[in-house]
Amino acid sequence: MKRSRNQLLYEKLRNEFPFFEYQSYHFWEDDVHFHLNFSFNLAGKFTFKPEMRIPKRDFLSSANKTEALNWLAFHIGMVELVSYWKLACPPRVLIRPFSLDRNQLNWWKKLYYNGLGEFFYVNGITANLADFMEISCDSDACGKPWEGKPNPSLTLVPIGGGKDSAVTLDLISKSGMPTLPFIVNPRKAILDTLHIAGFNEEEVVIVHRSLDPLMLRLNSEGFLNGHTPFSALLAFTTAFTALLADSGLIALSNESSANEPTVIGQNINHQYSKSLEFEDDFREYMNHYLLKNSTYFSFLRPLSELQIAAIFSRLEAYHPFFRSCNVGSKTDSWCNNCPKCLFTFLMLRTFLPHDKVIGIFGEDLLEESSLQSVMDKLLGKTEAKPFECVGTVDEVELASKIIAKQFGSKKPLLLRAIDDSISNPETRLKSALHQWGENRIPNEKLAKLLRDALDD
Repeated sequence: MKRSRNQLLYEKLRNEFPFFEYQSYHFWEDDVHFHLNFSFNLAGKFTFKPEMRIPKRDFLSSANKTEALNWLAFHIGMVELVSYWKLACPPRVLIRPFSLDRNQLNWWKKLYYNGLGEFFYVNGITANLADFMEISCDSDACGKPWEGKPNPSLTLVPIGGGKDSAVTLDLISKSGMPTLPFIVNPRKAILDTLHIAGFNEEEVVIVHRSLDPLMLRLNSEGFLNGHTPFSALLAFTTAFTALLADSGLIALSNESSANEPTVIGQNINHQYSKSLEFEDDFREYMNHYLLKNSTYFSFLRPLSELQIAAIFSRLEAYHPFFRSCNVGSKTDSWCNNCPKCLFTFLMLRTFLPHDKVIGIFGEDLLEESSLQSVMDKLLGKTEAKPFECVGTVDEVELASKIIAKQFGSKKPLLLRAIDDSISNPETRLKSALHQWGENRIPNEKLAKLLRDALDD
């Protein structure tokens, strides 16, 4: 990804738009939906009104939870605002609906700063935690955490249409644990994943999220743009729906490689809000301020992408339908020209025959010369890895060496420079497949599901 030099634009916009307001939020319901909308204002010049709606289901109820749901709805707006704040990066942010204590303000400032690490890096902006933003509140209202007792085994599982969440959904739902899939803005790959796992749409929490089109127009007119921490928005939205559903467990599908910085040697991570650091921060915040008795964790946290690919390679029913490509997400396709496509190809090719993987993608990505620069980034040969949710440099290197060795002297184009003199590749792979990383899986039953899947 080409870096811009937007430091002067950043400073100009901060002067022109010196403050940003979180003016209000509204949560209400009608006969068909739960509704949330938010109102943000950029220095009195532009107003934004993003929305969410959640179709009602028999298993979702707001009864006796209105106060707690309003408190959670407000927090969803606290994440939504960063997408609009980044247009001009005003130095002051005013929160009007509720008062937050000092610990909360520091928590949010850390999330915004780390979650925008890629945004600052790609735009060539120098910013620091101390003064990139000052947050203040203009309210005496204080929210209280919900102390009700949810179903301790009912597990909310966000589904994105890729291999990772398919593994989580398949393993947990087939274990007999009560499972509640959760999706934002349904698309074909997500719905196919649900149907293969045995769920219909009436058994799923569906969130329809709409961005304000004014933000998209301002992006096209030269305001700042870039990556924001979507997984943090997902975290608060799952907490909101966990309260509606009385779900005691929220199981994400973030793996150990999400902890590795994207920019080599710097604390800049495309996957910050998927990292263990954010997972710990959010769970502590949620249990202290929002939901006392629900648990937020990543089911796949002990595993690498290689381990997840090993499990997924055996879940053949999902292979024709899953999609991990962000570029092709709107058309339900693999673009076959991005880091996600090449990375996923490499991971699956480690465990599946070459023709089977070509069948999934429609072409042989290892023979695409246009992907050589992407391969170099995945292997850590450049300043930064791709700004995508991809695995570590070490596992890409191991997978590449194992695949290259299988081809002998007839290596595919992208593997010709790979040193395949690796000794005992099967032994190294076996060792890699039986690692068990740091995690916050809340009980042994769930941990055993993963261990058993690795041993199959």
